[in-house]
Amino acid sequence: MMDVSLLRPFWLLLLPLLVVAALVLHRRRARLGDWEQVMDPQMLAALRMLGRVEEAGTGRRGLLALAAAALVAIALAGPAVERRDAASYRNLDGVVLVLDASLSATESEDWTELQTMGRFGVASLQSRPAALIVYGGDAYLATDMTADTRQLGLTLSLIGAETIPDPGSRPELGLTLAEQVLQDAQVLAGDVILISDGEGIGPAALSAAAKIAARGARLSVVTPQTSPSTETLARTGGGHLFIAGESEELAAFLGASGRERIEKQDYPLLFWADWGRYLLLPGLLLVLLLFSRRAA
Repeated sequence: MMDVSLLRPFWLLLLPLLVVAALVLHRRRARLGDWEQVMDPQMLAALRMLGRVEEAGTGRRGLLALAAAALVAIALAGPAVERRDAASYRNLDGVVLVLDASLSATESEDWTELQTMGRFGVASLQSRPAALIVYGGDAYLATDMTADTRQLGLTLSLIGAETIPDPGSRPELGLTLAEQVLQDAQVLAGDVILISDGEGIGPAALSAAAKIAARGARLSVVTPQTSPSTETLARTGGGHLFIAGESEELAAFLGASGRERIEKQDYPLLFWADWGRYLLLPGLLLVLLLFSRRAA
C-alpha cells in the first residue's frame, strides 16, 4: 500500500470553512435569495406552478460549488506518493573525493591511514555516485562520477608517490576541479571530501571551498591531525573535519543522503509524484454542472 503525503498541507485549512458553509446552506434549506421572505405568497405559488422556481436546484448548485471548492483545496494541498524511480535522481547527490598524492602525504607515516579512511568512506556511499581527484603540484581526474564505487575504491588504493608527476601540494587545484565535476554532473547537494596532510592550504584553497559551498555542496576535510588551516577550510566549506582514525564517523556522514538538502532547495517533486492535478478534473466537472439549465 502506497503512503500518501501532502506537499502543501496548509491548504487543508480551507476544508473546515467549507464544512461550515455547507451546514449554513443546509440549515437555510439552500433557498437562493430567500424568496419566501421577499415575495407575495400567491405570486410565489404561481411561479412554482409554472416551474419558474428551482428550489431543489439552487440547493444542489450550492452543494456542487462547495464540493468543487473542496476538491480544489485538496488538490492544492498536493497529495503525493514517493516516486518509484527516485533512485534515478541519485546523481543529484554525489560525492567527490580529493586525495592529496603529494610526496609530503604519500611518504608520511599517516598515508596508509588516510587511504584506509578514503576506502572506508567509499564503501559507505550506498547508491551515491562518486568521483576521485588526485593532486600534487597539479590536479587530475582519476575517476569520473560513477556508481561503481567498488572500482573507485580499488583505484584509490593504488594511488602512491609515483602517481602525480608534478611536485608540490596545491589543494586549491583539486578543489577547483571538484567544483567543476559537481557542475558537469549537475549535482545539487553533493559532498567534497578533501583527504590531505594539510599542506598547501591557503587563501586560494579557502576561495575554492567557498565556491563549493555556494553551489549547495559541502566540503569536509580528512587529515592526520587538526590545525587552524584545516579547521578554517572545513568551516568555510560548510562541512566537517575528520581526524585520521574516525572512520566510522566519516562513514556515517557519507552514508546519510543529501535528499533533505535537495528538498530544501525547492526540488521536492524530484522525489514525489503530485497527484493533486488529477483532482482538478472532477472539480472542473462539478463547476460545469453549475452552468447547466433545465429546459423551459
